[in-house]
Amino acid sequence: MNKPDPHQQAFENLSHSHEFAVINQKGERRTGWVLAITLVTLLLEIAAGTVFGSMALLADGWHMATHAAAFMVALFAYRYARIHADDGLFAFSPGKVGVLGSFISSVVLGMVALLMLVESCERFFAPHTIYHDEALLIACFGLLVNVICALLLRDHHSHDGNDHDHHHHDKNLKAAYFHVLADALTSVLAIAALLAGKYYGLDWLDSAMGAVGSLVIGQWAYSLMREAWPLLADESLEKKYQEAIQQAIENDADNRVCDLHVWRVGPGHFAVILSVVSHAPQGPDHYKRLLEKFQDLGHHGRLSHITVEVHRCLGEDCPG
Repeated sequence: MNKPDPHQQAFENLSHSHEFAVINQKGERRTGWVLAITLVTLLLEIAAGTVFGSMALLADGWHMATHAAAFMVALFAYRYARIHADDGLFAFSPGKVGVLGSFISSVVLGMVALLMLVESCERFFAPHTIYHDEALLIACFGLLVNVICALLLRDHHSHDGNDHDHHHHDKNLKAAYFHVLADALTSVLAIAALLAGKYYGLDWLDSAMGAVGSLVIGQWAYSLMREAWPLLADESLEKKYQEAIQQAIENDADNRVCDLHVWRVGPGHFAVILSVVSHAPQGPDHYKRLLEKFQDLGHHGRLSHITVEVHRCLGEDCPG
């Protein structure tokens, strides 16, 4: 009979969880469905835009092609994070893989916006013949597909709290959702331009709408990039939170924080390393309890991994 390990309880209390990756199998599955639908639709729109002469429709098709590439990146990020979630390959789990996918998607989205703007300007000065009825039919079909894909990724009807939390912190899924919204926007603008051209002869609106769509999509790309970049760059918490963490430690006895690092280790998760100097040092658990109120940081996330280094101060120059 095996003798119980006297250190087991202490080991369990001191061990940290490193599960900071967003493993969202529903999001992964639905992104796969959206990719398949997108591939079929983009081929139809590119062919129709070329044959019927609509820049707005052609731009929408090529725009969907780049989104298909972004969805492939999203699927890779999902599967990579899931496969390596527990193998110890990453220091704090593959929590940033999905964020990297989101960042790549934002770059792709920005490139699409730029290409759309350039092509729209060229078509404005060198207009092509537009076959309005045929192009309208395809554009409406594209919009319907985009609405279906948006519903798949948005998942309004889920009542599972974990799913909502995944969508809130899943930058990968959010990037895919933004790509679908961008597709829907270009479809709406294409339809508006084609209707104006058909009934009022304003064919120049086809190029103008393409330019407007490119500017809006560019703004979405910038927004996605701003959300993903801080996590990839190990951005810390706001200064006020860092100061509050330090005060929580220093307001207890004669403690002084001589070193403090707070950084993002995954969507909604922060790690903390701090060094404490005190004339009457306590065990690390004591200082962790002082930080319990920071476990929930609202929309920022939570302190999920806290490491405390404690030093006894013996010299005259010690703080106190």
